[in-house]
Amino acid sequence: MSKTLRPRRSVLYMPGSNARAQEKAKGLMADGLILDLEDAVAPDAKAEAREIVCGNAAAGGYGNREIIIRVNGLDTPWGEADVIAAAKAGPDAILLPKVESAAHVRALEKLMDESGAPESTKIWCMMETPLGILKAEEIASSSDRVDCFVMGTSDLVKDLQAQHTPMRLPVITSLGLCLLAGRAYGLTVLDGVYLDLADEEGFKGSCVQGLELGFDGKTLIHPKQLGPTNEVFAPSEAEVAHARKVIVAFEEAEKEGKGVVLVDGKLIENLHVEIAKAKVALSDAIAAMAE
Repeated sequence: MSKTLRPRRSVLYMPGSNARAQEKAKGLMADGLILDLEDAVAPDAKAEAREIVCGNAAAGGYGNREIIIRVNGLDTPWGEADVIAAAKAGPDAILLPKVESAAHVRALEKLMDESGAPESTKIWCMMETPLGILKAEEIASSSDRVDCFVMGTSDLVKDLQAQHTPMRLPVITSLGLCLLAGRAYGLTVLDGVYLDLADEEGFKGSCVQGLELGFDGKTLIHPKQLGPTNEVFAPSEAEVAHARKVIVAFEEAEKEGKGVVLVDGKLIENLHVEIAKAKVALSDAIAAMAE
């Protein structure tokens, strides 16, 4: 299970140089916002975008939404300045692109610490290269600040010399390896973006597949994708009601000294109770997001 109880059904990328979009995002039903200084910003706009993004992150006003700043890589001309400014702004997390080793994470962590990043600012890792995927376990266990894997499926497909397909078979192995490492170390794992904004049916199918694979949520490129994503990755009313029933039944069984209990004809053990508690906690957290 993920060590976070925050809903991360929908995490929307926002161009770092677009101040107006970041202001409008304060009213969007996204669980998280990635204020992007990397791919979404042209080289000659990097400095201006950094000022906009870090100013907005420091000022707040985004309610219960998580604010994540995606910096440029530390091997680029902008990465170090991005991290220093982001650390001072104190977002919920800093997202590092193209993570390929524990050393990449530790270099970021060192710079964050030196720049005064709050302990509450976590590290999120873009998993988007073949080497990064092969080092997923090493990366997941590299620091206590590491809190989330974000799948960069567009770059991954390109590097694999593969193709985008409806069932995503070319990247299934990569997705599975990151999910295994994430679950082993208690991380959130977010599915990659869906690029065809006109294909609503395909997008919904991608969300359902992501849920079935085990992802906690999905990264998005447009606000129109928020509704379907939030719907798919939230537990249904029926699931929450059943989960509450499981919890109550197991508590009663424990009082009687029993380690298992039947609920609706199914044998319920400790693991099922933990899953039920997680669903209820997620449902409560989603309700709190809307307040």
